[in-house]
This record gives sequence, structure tokens and C-alpha cells, in this order.
Amino acid sequence: MPSLTDLAVRVEALEVVIEKLQGSQNGDSLQILRSEAPEGGAVRFEGSIDLPDNSRIDWVMSHPASGLLAADWAEIAPTLAALGHPVRLHLLQHVLNGTRETSALVQTLGEGTTGQLHHHLRELTSTGWLSSERRGRYSVPADRIVPLLIAVAAAGGPDTGQDGA
Repeated sequence: MPSLTDLAVRVEALEVVIEKLQGSQNGDSLQILRSEAPEGGAVRFEGSIDLPDNSRIDWVMSHPASGLLAADWAEIAPTLAALGHPVRLHLLQHVLNGTRETSALVQTLGEGTTGQLHHHLRELTSTGWLSSERRGRYSVPADRIVPLLIAVAAAGGPDTGQDGA
């Protein structure tokens, strides 16, 4: 039978776990990140999204700040540049909302041509923002959905009325 001291230690450990879990449920992810981050800090982004096709994406990614600060950012310029065109953002938004066939996507461009559409689709697929499910059908890869929405929000996307920590 455990001693009272052993039981007190166990209860204290359980209280720490419960506090972490409650913090997580209350959206206190910043406190959790601070407690788990390596020396120098970290960046974490996460999302839980119900998509129009009734699929759900739950996604979390963390990066040590030291690695991000030391990396050659020029290497990711093409990936970021692909998001810098209004037509490409328009296409990504439509694909996320369920318009995935090229025949339907060209209609969303208004006066855009099929050639212009394919140019933009190539840019988005070559940088990983889109993938071709089969000929003429595209999707945003699951591991890019949350980062894409974070980029839109960070760039001053639509205000949802929800403030961060």
C-alpha cells in the first residue's frame, strides 16, 4: 500500500496533467507552447476545419524558432510567390470550397481563358499548393489547408471577430 507521501506526489502529478488538459480545452495553446518549446522558442500553427465536402482537417505543426531564423528564406520564395497572385488565391479558394474540375474553375475566372487557368494551376501544383487528383481535377493537399488559411488570416484576411491570445 502506498504511503501518504507517495499518494500526495501522485495527486500533484495528476493535477499538473489536468491543468495542462484544461488549458488545452480553454484554448491556452500559448502557455502549452511556452512549456514545451525548445530553448529559443518555437512557432506553432494549428487548425481544426470542417470543409464543404464534409471532411475534417485537424492539423498541428511546430518549428523551433532557431531553425526558422537560420534557414535560407530565399528557398521558399517560389512557394510564397505562388500565393501572391489574385487569380491563384481565387482558384485556391474555389478548390477548397468544392469547385475542383478545370471546366468549372475556368467559369469562375469570368473572362479568363483556359490557357490562363492552366498557367496558374501549374504554378500552384509545382509549389505544392494544389495537387492533381486526376486529369482535370484538383485539390488542396491536406497538409497545406491549414497553412493556406493561416497565410490568408496573417495577411489580413476576412475579420471573423475572433481575437487571438
